[in-house]
Amino acid sequence: MNGWTLAATLTLAAGLGAALWGVATGPLRRRVVAQNLATAVACPGLLLLAEGYDRPSYVDLALVLALLGPVGTLVFARLLAPELSEDPPRARGLTWAAAGLGAVVVLAVCAATGPGRAMAKLLVTGALLIGGNLVASRALTDAAGGSHRG
Repeated sequence: MNGWTLAATLTLAAGLGAALWGVATGPLRRRVVAQNLATAVACPGLLLLAEGYDRPSYVDLALVLALLGPVGTLVFARLLAPELSEDPPRARGLTWAAAGLGAVVVLAVCAATGPGRAMAKLLVTGALLIGGNLVASRALTDAAGGSHRG
């Protein structure tokens, strides 16, 4: 086991464990936030595994997940808007922590990969991951009727 696979194991165990707990328990607002967290943690985990096992195909999986994960959250935000307005989700800190984790992982894997097409794919994946997570989290808050600016 190298450092990349150890980091992937810790990331996936902690993040997906918390997401699984959030989806399985608690109110609706916790479940939709946990669903968004699962994507935000699984994608960096796949990037770390790609580097640890030297499997570029895992980066493709992370790219697809970074694209489709927030779309799923947006669908939930749209369909569950009436229920979310009664008990709005609050996950600003968790959202920024997940975005920070994604940024750190993408930058570390980019540094290990070096310049080239692989780095460009990693940067696109990182932009989709971080941007999608922030947009999806904002959509959950807005679906709840809470236009919290500031």
